[in-house]
Amino acid sequence: MSVYAGRFAGRAAVITGGASGLGYAVAQRIIAEGGQVSLWDMNGNLATARETLGCHGVNVDVSDADAVAAAAEESIAALGRVDVLMCSAGITGATNPVHEFPIESWLKVVNVNLNGLFYCNRAIVPHMLGHGYGRIVNVASVAGKEGNPNASAYSATKAGVIGFTKSLGKELAGKGIIANALTPATFESPILAQLPQSQVDYMRSKIPMGRLGEVHESAAMACFMASEECSFTTASTFDTSGGRTTY
Repeated sequence: MSVYAGRFAGRAAVITGGASGLGYAVAQRIIAEGGQVSLWDMNGNLATARETLGCHGVNVDVSDADAVAAAAEESIAALGRVDVLMCSAGITGATNPVHEFPIESWLKVVNVNLNGLFYCNRAIVPHMLGHGYGRIVNVASVAGKEGNPNASAYSATKAGVIGFTKSLGKELAGKGIIANALTPATFESPILAQLPQSQVDYMRSKIPMGRLGEVHESAAMACFMASEECSFTTASTFDTSGGRTTY
């Protein structure tokens, strides 16, 4: 049970990639802290996650703009409002040097990690503007700041998420809506199954603390970013990197 009981009372959140990993952990905390949640995912665990958390959910491919727009309408109708958007849906893509990187994998990563995140923000922001309140947490990565070798598509899209969020935050500053990016180092999550062990070992070696992060550490930061407490920082990044990034 969260120590911040009631922090999200009266608030409602849409969380993409919410059926597992970081999205699920944040959904657990928001519900425990008094909020409502709509999970967006196309993970086979979505039905189980909805039942376990007792929340709303939509099976949606975030890389499909029309599907995202329909999901936004459904979630707003179900929850009555959306105060928080957390975009954590993402894929790693292939692990290859650029000259061998499969074009189809590049396009898929861009469509999910960057285009999909844009579609989600574009669909929810007008609703937030109508209420004059919102908190947006776009999940990027330290790879977007430093770049990981053999992960050019992932690194490029996460850098794009940072740039996009900085632009969006400045657009919305003064309108009651705060938008920031979360930039975690590698942490234990289902997405690691998409990577060879050698890549995971490389990323661990770059973390001064000498370990991977834990999902609850990034979830705690994300929940602060999603709360009313985060009131004077926007168009910025919050790191949970074990000392890997310092800017």
